[in-house]
Amino acid sequence: MSIAHSALRRMPGLAATVVAVLVATTLNAPSAAAATFNLEGWGTQGGGTTGGGSAAPVTVTSAADLISNMQASGARVIRFSGTISISGMQKVAANKTIIGVGSGATITGGGLNVDKVSNVIIRNINFRNWNDDAINVQYSTRVWIDHNSFSNGYDGAVDIKRGSDYVTVSWNRVFSHDKSMLLGHSDSNAGEDVGHLRVSYHHNWFDGSNQRHPRVRFGNPVHVYNNYYRSNGGYGVASTCNAGVLVEGNYFENVEDPYHRGEGSSPVGGLVARNNHFVNSGAGQTGGSVASIPYGYSLDPAANVKSIVTGGAGTGRI
Repeated sequence: MSIAHSALRRMPGLAATVVAVLVATTLNAPSAAAATFNLEGWGTQGGGTTGGGSAAPVTVTSAADLISNMQASGARVIRFSGTISISGMQKVAANKTIIGVGSGATITGGGLNVDKVSNVIIRNINFRNWNDDAINVQYSTRVWIDHNSFSNGYDGAVDIKRGSDYVTVSWNRVFSHDKSMLLGHSDSNAGEDVGHLRVSYHHNWFDGSNQRHPRVRFGNPVHVYNNYYRSNGGYGVASTCNAGVLVEGNYFENVEDPYHRGEGSSPVGGLVARNNHFVNSGAGQTGGSVASIPYGYSLDPAANVKSIVTGGAGTGRI
């Protein structure tokens, strides 16, 4: 018998407390064997992304309250539950965290416009039936888009463009949708985009969505790692316009075209693939070069990514 075990037997009150703590810890443990639910990737660079930081949380219950708080000056942590319907693209000001509570927090009808600002976090929200983009990021830096679910929208789920930089897109689920994640809006926008559009996409679940997971222009290096691709009818990843994309440690299942260079009329970019796992999927197309990744990260074994991501991605998991 260990010394600790002997001590617990002599002090039944202490033993009960320890058991209660262990049970509570087990019940509140994250789903699946997820590597981390913390920020990693490009969003940690350029000073890091903290959103509203330690500001006292504000709970909103209506579209008017949501919009007024996310457009206010200063740091804010904005929480909501239930469904809020908005129209058009509503601007998000700098230094904001917008976070849904539970698994049912939903924004429908419109989207969030992160435009000419810095330091924004958007987490744990269901986006449905948006009429433009669900989340549009432009001329902005230090953005973290995490643990959201996207379905049945008009255009992009998460579009990042016009010189935006230092962005992490993690643990999201996209389903029942066509155009998922665009990076760089135009072949003619090299002047604003070269040297920027550095984004990490990790632990996302592209669940039967069709294309742009992501479609990349100019950004280098763009890091696409530990994502789960299931039955994507169009393609997985496309690298165009001299971009540099590292496709690493992903799980592709029933994806005929997991990744390629060039798309439509856009010229090819560099694409390097390593340590990916394929089930009933094509081999993908690689070539060119990619700049080195400047940050540390923990890479899950590709064969385990399906179970990790399906157990941890989307709303209601944080």
